[in-house]
Amino acid sequence: MATQQPATRPANPRFSSGPCAKPPTFDVSKLADAALGRSHRAAIGKDKLKSAIEGTREVLGIPADYRIGIVPASDTGAVEMALWSLLGARKVEMLAWESFGAGWVTDVVKQLKIDAEVKTAEYGQIVDLATVDTKNNDVVFTWNGTTSGVRVPSADWIADDREGLTICDATSAAFAMDLPWDKLDVTTFSWQKVLGGEAAHGVIVLSPAAVARLESYTPAWPLPKIFRLTKGGKLIEGIFTGATINTPSMLAVEDYLFALDWARSEGGLQGLIARADANAKAVFDFCDANDWIANLAEDDTTRSNTSVCLKFTDDRIQDGAAFAKAVAKRLEAENIALDIGAYRDAPAGLRIWCGGTVETSDLEAMLPWLAWAFEAEITAQA
Repeated sequence: MATQQPATRPANPRFSSGPCAKPPTFDVSKLADAALGRSHRAAIGKDKLKSAIEGTREVLGIPADYRIGIVPASDTGAVEMALWSLLGARKVEMLAWESFGAGWVTDVVKQLKIDAEVKTAEYGQIVDLATVDTKNNDVVFTWNGTTSGVRVPSADWIADDREGLTICDATSAAFAMDLPWDKLDVTTFSWQKVLGGEAAHGVIVLSPAAVARLESYTPAWPLPKIFRLTKGGKLIEGIFTGATINTPSMLAVEDYLFALDWARSEGGLQGLIARADANAKAVFDFCDANDWIANLAEDDTTRSNTSVCLKFTDDRIQDGAAFAKAVAKRLEAENIALDIGAYRDAPAGLRIWCGGTVETSDLEAMLPWLAWAFEAEITAQA
């Protein structure tokens, strides 16, 4: 067990699960070409927003007939837009295995008052996907549970001949996992996650089936302006070509354009997946080598490669929440790992971001310090 401080420190101690670490080559000078002080409706603003949309399509491999829009309020805004605009046309199944998925359940059941079928699982587990009727029902789920570190293992459970829509919150999955677009009708994410972009903006991706629903169905409830995707029964096409619903930050857009260029330089989506997989493997191997810590995900096939959630398993720990906070605080004080405490609604433990903007060498330098901090806290409580 490590008792002395390790000699090597991470070059970058940022392992936050959002906003996440900037790409390794980032520098504020990279944003010098931002269209600051210009209208987002001017040609320069529209061109940059359109480039962001087209770059998203290119890197993620989104089909040409899918619409991509930049929307307000991060991933939350994009998910809410989908829920309020699309649900109510047919039966809904809500799937949740972590706090954000549970939040979508609350909004649908208590705010929209839809009589949905709710299926939940405890942190570290996932619902029985074989019981989900994707053939007939609308289904809302998170691809990767950012606060539980549990992801769907595949999309085999989603019917190819479905009549309902799949609405997927993919905010900590996009750019780190291979999303099967033919199985997803509405996909949302924020670029502040896997690409380390600046927060505030969300992205919504619509399949042709989702567009058809929007143009043929009018919800029973009023829609706030920032949720409206149609006008006069037709899709507002401008949203998907660079005319945003409200004023975007052109600095944040420039930052996203830089991140997309960096992603291309790393081999595009497959390169980003490889980076995240290598990062997660470093943490998984560490857990395998130490019997006092384990992955919160109970099934290895559902372990996240981005938001890796860990739990302490040592019987000597008297107060799990206090112990985990003390370990995180000790690492922060040494500037070794910042913002790695478990999410406030999750079980006591740690959450280490392993997305592609994190360097594997930094994780490998940080993990011995985690062992040191664990031993120091065990000794302190004795």
